[in-house]
Amino acid sequence: MMHHMVIVESDKAIQTQMRDYFAQRGYRVLLAANGADLREQMLLQPVDLVLLDIHLPGENGLQLTRALRERGAVGIILVTERNEPIDRIVGLEMGADDYVSKPLDLRELEVRVKNLLWRIDLARHAPPLAEENSYLFAGYSLNIARHTLMHEGSTIKLTRAEYEMLVAFVTNPGQIFSRERLLRMLTSHRVDQPNVRTIDVLIRRLRRKLHSELFVTRHGEGYLLAAEVC
Repeated sequence: MMHHMVIVESDKAIQTQMRDYFAQRGYRVLLAANGADLREQMLLQPVDLVLLDIHLPGENGLQLTRALRERGAVGIILVTERNEPIDRIVGLEMGADDYVSKPLDLRELEVRVKNLLWRIDLARHAPPLAEENSYLFAGYSLNIARHTLMHEGSTIKLTRAEYEMLVAFVTNPGQIFSRERLLRMLTSHRVDQPNVRTIDVLIRRLRRKLHSELFVTRHGEGYLLAAEVC
């Protein structure tokens, strides 16, 4: 199956390097230099994944991340500067799935791309599941294998990291998770320098998408899902 990706990068040399690398590995690669180019590409054909530079002219990568996440479940990997960790945290909070730092290690980037696309494909093509594969809590229904969260008949969109964290809580009701333990459980955030602040960002995102009081902070211990699960 050929996956479609858009490389959004204003530096022509980096854009060409990335395009050639992924095209040689069987991906269909589209190019964009800014937000307007990206939107035009996404109107013309379906896109599975966006490699998105944060520092773009005009609408920057963080703003585009938010717009993309509101639009749907396209995979988003941010390309950041190594000395700007705040961009990574904000990017994850906006809804990015992962990030890489410049100068790019294209082999590492390829692994991250493969892992994210595998998760996306799994969610898209999962067969219908029996009701017993769903977890019910506080009016929500989480279907583990189909990667779906429902509330009052509506689907709540989750990023891969949000989904993985929610699964950890729901499948271990009443258990307190430390930030370090949660970070180890998130396959979507394998980074060079793991940062427990990532967990705080994801908790804030889940509090915005679900009832905020569901996620209780136990100071000095970690986080707890305050709901009965059946």
